[in-house]
Amino acid sequence: MLMTEWNWDDAFAVQREEGREEGLERGREEGKEEIARNALAKGASLEFVREITGLDIDTVTRLSQE
Repeated sequence: MLMTEWNWDDAFAVQREEGREEGLERGREEGKEEIARNALAKGASLEFVREITGLDIDTVTRLSQE
């Protein structure tokens, strides 16, 4: 099971800076990218990561090269 750590201070800072909806969307995308990085680090295929995160294949490929 893949787990990510949530940092409330960062979440509230984003909310104050960008507004609630924009902050929530940014947090969701960052969460997806973190899950993708974790899955790739464990050897998951690009296609599998794309399917479980909903990220486009270009983003998944970029994350695999970081």
